[in-house]
This record gives sequence, structure tokens and C-alpha cells, in this order.
Amino acid sequence: MQLQGATALVTGTNRGLGHHFAAELLRRGAKVYATARRPELIDVPGAELVTLDITDQASIDAVAELAGDVDVLINNAADTHGGNLVTGDMAAIRSTMDTNYYGTLAMIRTFAPILARNGGGAILNVLSAAAWLAVDGNTAYAAAKSAEWGLTNGVRAELAEQGTLVTALIPGLIGTQTLFDFAEQAGLTLPADVVIDPGDLARLALDGLEAGEVEILDPFSLDAKAALTGPPRAFSL
Repeated sequence: MQLQGATALVTGTNRGLGHHFAAELLRRGAKVYATARRPELIDVPGAELVTLDITDQASIDAVAELAGDVDVLINNAADTHGGNLVTGDMAAIRSTMDTNYYGTLAMIRTFAPILARNGGGAILNVLSAAAWLAVDGNTAYAAAKSAEWGLTNGVRAELAEQGTLVTALIPGLIGTQTLFDFAEQAGLTLPADVVIDPGDLARLALDGLEAGEVEILDPFSLDAKAALTGPPRAFSL
């Protein structure tokens, strides 16, 4: 997928990895729709700022009307604070599933015809190695990412005929404020050598997208996937 001259839509660009995706796409010569529930918080000079709530179909439809030239869709927006499945708040658990799974699915269902009209294009879903590792303290997030991994593999098969590349970015620990806040609350110490800088991750992901890769992993997630040949295991450092 050639990004020079492409038109990309990135969800959740008000901070963290989404911000870096939008900035790096612009650097590579793409037009960028930078979206968030509160676009006034987005600081990506050169991007077109758009209001989008991926859990609201009317909001998605409005953005699709505006952004009919999109040929790259990056599904990055997600709620990461679901807590534990057995003892956590059900509203938080539902929100985590709504954003990671149903919100991503709604974006794909709406934009798939647009991508087809524009030559096929590409979809990049931001997943997590938590899809393969139980994370005590936030098992709802792990379950939602597992569901999103299945979703990604499913739509890849469904959209192959229209020529749409569907890629999964599956990182380990991204050095965002969200991660550092969670680690502090959980009493975790994060060794610096296992945390990947979000700017580096965005570049790795877009390099992989341009190369046509269907899964993009970092060293942490490579190890997590290799462990799937054995019994299920919990997250550990």
C-alpha cells in the first residue's frame, strides 16, 4: 500500500499512538482526517480535524459522507479501562467491548464500500498482545482485544476479493500515558527495554502497511504469539 498520495482516516488522534499515526502519515505525504470525540484536543498541524464517536453509527455515517476519498482506514480509538471481568463494573466492561470490537466493526462495515470504490486500499487495526495474554487487573481489555483479533482475521478474508489489505498491528507495551497510569495503579514496574515508543511504533506499523504485511509485531508480541503453542498464560514481565 503506497502511502504517498493516499488519503487516510485515523481514529483516536487526540493523544498517544493515534497522534503519532496522523503525524507520520502526513510526513509520508498522505492526506489525513484526524478524528476524535473531541477534535479540539487534536494537535496535528496539516490534518483535517473531524468529530467522530465510533460507538455512534450516525456519527460514523456523517464522517463517511465527508471523507469519501479515504483509501486507508486506521482503527486506533479504544477504551482501555475495562477492569476485571468477574469483579469489574459492567458499564466499563461493555464500553471496552463497544469501542474495541463493535466500534471497529462499525467503522469497517461503513468504510469497506468506500475503500472498494477507491481501489481497495487498506485497513489497519490496532490490537494488543493482551489478545494472547490474560492481564489481571484488566481482563476485560484482554477479552476485547481477543475479539478484535478474531474480527480482523474475519474481515481480512471477507474483503480480500475487493482488494483491501487488512493488517493487524499487535504491539506489546506502548509507552503512552495510558500505560504508565495503569502500571502505577496496578503497582507494576515497567522495564524500559520492553516498552516501545509510540512514534517508533507508528513508523514500524506504516512500514509494514506499505510492505503489505498482514500482522505487524514487536519483540514482546512476537514472544506472546509464539507462546500460543503452549498452555494459556498470564501477562508477566
